[in-house]
Amino acid sequence: MRTSARYPELQYVPRHEVGERPNIVVDGAPLASTVLTLSHWPNSLTPEAFRRDTSTEIVLAWVEHHDPREVAAIVTNNHFDEDGLLGMFALLDPALARRHRQLMADTARAADLGEYRSRQAARLFFILEGHADPLRSPLPAATFVGTPRARIAALYRAMLPRLPALLAAPDGWRPLWQDQERHLDASESLLDAGRASIEEEPELDLAIIRIPEGLPARPVWRYLEREEAVLHPLAIHRRTRAGRLVRIQGRRLSVQYRYESWLQLASRRPAMRVDLQPLADWLNRHERNGSWAWEDTLAIAPRLHLVGGAASSLLPQAILRELRRHLASQPPVWDPYNWRLPPPEA
Repeated sequence: MRTSARYPELQYVPRHEVGERPNIVVDGAPLASTVLTLSHWPNSLTPEAFRRDTSTEIVLAWVEHHDPREVAAIVTNNHFDEDGLLGMFALLDPALARRHRQLMADTARAADLGEYRSRQAARLFFILEGHADPLRSPLPAATFVGTPRARIAALYRAMLPRLPALLAAPDGWRPLWQDQERHLDASESLLDAGRASIEEEPELDLAIIRIPEGLPARPVWRYLEREEAVLHPLAIHRRTRAGRLVRIQGRRLSVQYRYESWLQLASRRPAMRVDLQPLADWLNRHERNGSWAWEDTLAIAPRLHLVGGAASSLLPQAILRELRRHLASQPPVWDPYNWRLPPPEA
């Protein structure tokens, strides 16, 4: 294998511009012209020997044994996120990626799985999120103009050259990580002190997170979307691997599938997703304080929640009882390892 620090022949090309040229897809679904897929997406064609939990870890393993220039001159992806960015960078500059291997792998896990080992990785994750947020980003405003695919291409073209500096100084760019880190610290303290708790029910791959009343929600950015959360997701995810999460704060309750149950993981197999729309229908027949909504089963991390975040008229134990019954009795509607099981109808 050749060992030059950079591969000038290999370049990022936006997915819609690839056409029939041979290409490598990282963290996404292959095109007809794709000759190699390095991805943890469903039914991935990633070579079995290199399967890992994140696409970045897959690429880091693959480049230890292969030269991407011998495969294709193009690397591409169909969306922008941290795992795709770090994974493509590992193909474009494998020598530098080797020097930052642990930080890159840990950052990708923080971004996609909500797990982190070092605060530097959590900070770098927050920094990458901040660059992709048009309200906070230091990137030129023109980066966020145009069609979705134009914005994806602009973000990759802006961020790939920036990564060496960001990897070298993950404690930099403090304005992009300090608020999330304060939220994460406060959440860790609540869990460490027992004021908030996590109860696992392994037979249902379920974790119940109980949160003290009176604590306000704070903004978080997960999967490049702004959310509101009392406990930071990273504080929860590093304490439980359950794929189904229930958050309870007084009479406020929500149910969520973690992203892991949409993906092909190498380390474990979360319980398969069942459709929670029948549970939402049951709740709406009994709810007096609003309307329950179930998001798309195949969304990244879909939620069942009372619209507007109101307190439910139903007792949490009644909702939990029905949720347990539903999870135990309903058939799966999505299996990322077997597309012969059809996804739910739109």
